[in-house]
Amino acid sequence: MLTRLRRTPFGVQVLIGLVLGIALGALARSMGGTDEDPNWLTTTLTTIGSTFVTMLRVLVPPLVVLAVLTSIANLRQVTNAARLAWQTLLWFAITALIAVGIGIAIGVLTDPGERSSVAASAAKDPSSTGSWLDFLQGIVPGNTFGLEASAAKDGSISLNFNVLQLLVIAVVLGVAVLKVGEKAEPVLAFARSALAVVQTVLWWVIRLAPIGTVGLLGKAVATYGWDALSPLGVFVVDVYAGLALVVLVVYPLLLKAHGLSVRSFAAGVWPATQLGFVSRSSIGTLPVTQRVTEDLGVPQSYASFAVPLGATTKMDGCAAIYPALAAIFVAGFFGVDLSITDYLLIAFVSVVGSAATAGLTGATVMLTLTLSTLGLPLAGVGLLLAIDPILDMGRTAVNVTGQALVPTIVAKREGLLDLARFRDRRGVRETVSA
Repeated sequence: MLTRLRRTPFGVQVLIGLVLGIALGALARSMGGTDEDPNWLTTTLTTIGSTFVTMLRVLVPPLVVLAVLTSIANLRQVTNAARLAWQTLLWFAITALIAVGIGIAIGVLTDPGERSSVAASAAKDPSSTGSWLDFLQGIVPGNTFGLEASAAKDGSISLNFNVLQLLVIAVVLGVAVLKVGEKAEPVLAFARSALAVVQTVLWWVIRLAPIGTVGLLGKAVATYGWDALSPLGVFVVDVYAGLALVVLVVYPLLLKAHGLSVRSFAAGVWPATQLGFVSRSSIGTLPVTQRVTEDLGVPQSYASFAVPLGATTKMDGCAAIYPALAAIFVAGFFGVDLSITDYLLIAFVSVVGSAATAGLTGATVMLTLTLSTLGLPLAGVGLLLAIDPILDMGRTAVNVTGQALVPTIVAKREGLLDLARFRDRRGVRETVSA
């Protein structure tokens, strides 16, 4: 039986996990329980899901530092390294601008704030906010390891890695290796060996993705259910319609415009899209996103630079479509008329603002940045908190898909894409089952 399971394509295994997760989540919800005192099945699903994400995240810091360091050192063999970086940032901005335009158009046509039945009493200020100063504070490492401490309500202290700071540290180290030259070869050799070890451990963890999917999706269904959707039905439909347009229309058109097969890209990126949907974390999905990008034919030296950068700044779901629609929703709910200037500000914040909140967690911070820039009530964030986990699944799936799309397009434009490998859709399945 184990042999038969190993032969099952990785994507099919994750789909089985999705179905089991929904079924077990519905069963757990029917068993009752509260947030303070959940039933045993909800607790089990929560533990399975959180353990899987934790195992992924613990490998992200060494993966980012080692991969970016070695990729920058390898870029000395590429004559157009600066052009690659510029093209990557340009396409990040182009796709974000298209996504925010879709979000604004849907919001204007449907006016979700006016059609909402959510109670005004649900409005409350968020616990965390975003500002333009967060970019400067987040990009400068506070210590060598990019560590940040945060205090919980119970007084406990937790340590987290700021991925944006890790990226900065890795870039600086990579440039230093290039500058030192031959004397730095032992450092570079160690980094390459360590990266190979980390990637091996990483794929041991990724093989557990189907089990992690059961826990993550089951916990979401058991905890939130679908009851919270009805008062905000139009807004939920708007968000998922916008996400669907980006993934099913915009991305395919961009691929076609560059002579690339939509089917090959979709098949290749699917494992990352699935994992992003259930994990709700671009950072947690980063290892898979990078691997599928390489399996699509993007050179490892470029993918290991572009994908970590995208995981912190390229968020078509969380930082483009969602804040645009949410801002229009909040404005409509509180009876505030938006001008053309306001819509231009939404577009500006969505394209540029994701970098300002890259070191922070969740779309809530990006939303507060948008609302504060427009002068809208921050209490409007509280109206959307109940359904945020359900929306975050779709948002993150779009994020990670876009994080693989842009390096693929740039590599094709620069003549770096391995077209034979791009057309081979067996890469991820064979890597996982190896």
